[in-house]
Amino acid sequence: MNLRIHSLVTVLAFSAGALAPLTHAAEAGFKSLFNGKDLAGWEGNQEFWSARNGAIVGQTTPEKVTKGNTFLVYKDGQPANFELRLSFRLTAQNDKNQANSGVQYRSRVIDPAAFVVGGYQADIDSTGKYAGMLYEEKGRGILMGPGEKIKIGATSVDPANAKKKKTAVEKLPGATPPAEILAAYKLGDWNDMVIIAKGNRLQHFLNGKLTADVTDADPTIAPKSGVIALQLHQGPPMTIEFKNVRLKTLP
Repeated sequence: MNLRIHSLVTVLAFSAGALAPLTHAAEAGFKSLFNGKDLAGWEGNQEFWSARNGAIVGQTTPEKVTKGNTFLVYKDGQPANFELRLSFRLTAQNDKNQANSGVQYRSRVIDPAAFVVGGYQADIDSTGKYAGMLYEEKGRGILMGPGEKIKIGATSVDPANAKKKKTAVEKLPGATPPAEILAAYKLGDWNDMVIIAKGNRLQHFLNGKLTADVTDADPTIAPKSGVIALQLHQGPPMTIEFKNVRLKTLP
């Protein structure tokens, strides 16, 4: 074999065989949370949740609506420090283009019968207005805008209204411009999301863009661990799909 042919064979062999080990190495330590066939390991209202075409599917229709946000809950454990990777596709099947979903983590099940969950959420919406930001379901609510880097302090009674609570939020330098996030967000198509939780620091990435960098320093409210769940939001007809859901535990 002459040198030129030998070199070509080497390149082809590397291209065919070496990329797989590299990809495997990048995923080392990750556990798949979805088998691609059914909802084994998950629990939710099967009127709205199913497994189809290799994806977890949550769907509402004009005939089948949910009166409140409903969740599909992963049953195996309540991770504390981890990296969660997945792909999602959100489709608004209404003329208002309104649809919302999210990925819950370090969360708690509030109503097991109705599959109601509260806690941290990496937000997903059909316009990009909230895409990737941190929201706290059944808790402190909207804590930031997409791309912001923040530090959350203690929650106290709002001096202007004793029935309300006020959370101290400090915006820090290093934010990702919302325009960059919107440009990277594939509306109505498949997108990749990464959530990293370690200690009191939380980070969300949407298609490689940092969409939330949060230090939750509230000494009493900040959750340290909890369930992972997927949200189907109440409202106009919509479909949310998730696939390639995998988790790596961090020290």
